[in-house]
Amino acid sequence: MAKKPGQRSSKLSVYLYIPNIIGYMRVLLNCFAFSQCLSNKILFSILYFLSFVCDAVDGWCARKFNQVSTFGAVLDMVTDRISTACLLVVLSQLYKPSLIFLSLLALDIASHWLQMYSTFLTGKTSHKDVKDSSSWLFRAYYGNRMFMAYCCVSCEASVLYLILFYLVENQTQKLVDVISSNLQKISLLSLLMGSSLFGWAVKQIINVIQMKTASDACVLYDIEKKHKN
Repeated sequence: MAKKPGQRSSKLSVYLYIPNIIGYMRVLLNCFAFSQCLSNKILFSILYFLSFVCDAVDGWCARKFNQVSTFGAVLDMVTDRISTACLLVVLSQLYKPSLIFLSLLALDIASHWLQMYSTFLTGKTSHKDVKDSSSWLFRAYYGNRMFMAYCCVSCEASVLYLILFYLVENQTQKLVDVISSNLQKISLLSLLMGSSLFGWAVKQIINVIQMKTASDACVLYDIEKKHKN
């Protein structure tokens, strides 16, 4: 069945929402940033962080212009996950042991994928709807914008990861040595690293809780489906 002209124009209008256009810009920024990551650390760090700023701006635009869309939400999450994953892969090649960053990558992808899938299974409209969770930390993370913003800036904006990327001098440095030596110094980088470590740690705990909660939701769905049959 041929689509009506009105349907095609409506679909195109969603793709051209202001926040979605900003999302496309984020993708381009990240692509160019990672093409420069090994040749120009400062430019890469600026572009990568600018991409995160755009993430905050597109959310504001979506609410301001009433252009909230499922496509935009998915685009945001996919861009966040891929950009964080790429940075973790780069860091895994610069620091020893590389397994630390690869484990963080696996946790990040698994927790968010399970959370999205369980959201659809339970019929919720947003993966941030965790009011029925038994974890107060999980509810606080998604329920308090300031707390969530702090954790995201520390982790998903990758302040800590960007600092580590900027500080590395060769491909054989040990992660613990770099962190400990810089925390002992009094500098802007050491202050940023210290303040972001707590938010980063909380975000990893949230990822574990999120993965367990989402897994439980999937298992309960299977049990209920089996009982109905």
